[in-house]
Amino acid sequence: MELQELPRTPAGSDAPTRERVARAILELGPSTAATLARRLDLTPAAVRRHLDHMTAEGTLEAREPRVYGSRGRGRPARVFAITQAGRDRFDQQYDDLALQALRFLRETGGNGAVMDFARRRMAGLERRYGQVAAAEPQLARSQALARAMTQDGYAASVRQGPVGEQLCQQHCPVSHVAQEFPELCEAETEVISKVLGRHVQRLATIAHGDGVCTTCIPPTSTSTSTSRTSDTHQERLTS
Repeated sequence: MELQELPRTPAGSDAPTRERVARAILELGPSTAATLARRLDLTPAAVRRHLDHMTAEGTLEAREPRVYGSRGRGRPARVFAITQAGRDRFDQQYDDLALQALRFLRETGGNGAVMDFARRRMAGLERRYGQVAAAEPQLARSQALARAMTQDGYAASVRQGPVGEQLCQQHCPVSHVAQEFPELCEAETEVISKVLGRHVQRLATIAHGDGVCTTCIPPTSTSTSTSRTSDTHQERLTS
């Protein structure tokens, strides 16, 4: 039975909760109402009301979930994802000013000056990574970096990929600016590689129209060589 809808509240008072819902989707990726209700400690009925409102205004879109393997009985719950219009509402109110400033910098100092600015900007992320790593030494480097990037508004997480790990950023506060100034993405990739101590590869970026910024983090040479040694040892035992 459907839970009774919560009483209506005065206009505008739902905005903070809707922002929490949207932020949760940015952090988790496409999510069901039940998942969001558990994450935000709200009733499913309250979450669905906010989801319906944000879907109607174009901030979110409902999708059919991906089903792997055999599908069970019943229709799977829909998942909700942030639209581009929804992304525009987060941390991008100064895009025009930033674009004008960077255009002026490029005109007066050239592309090298833009790259120097981008690298100096990312130095802040490197410092935050150091703080997270010092405060939580049990975290792997990739996890500490994701934590630092999330503090900067990137809603980052680490997932296991086909080869090594993948650093996924559900949000990019400078995606509109980076469309014109790819130096921002280049400097970010440089810092990721420096912090992790290995070469990484960008697979997708929000600035180029992808839904998520995805960076491939290959296994370390140590883990690769260890795996090969183990395989060789196993072959000798079975031969």
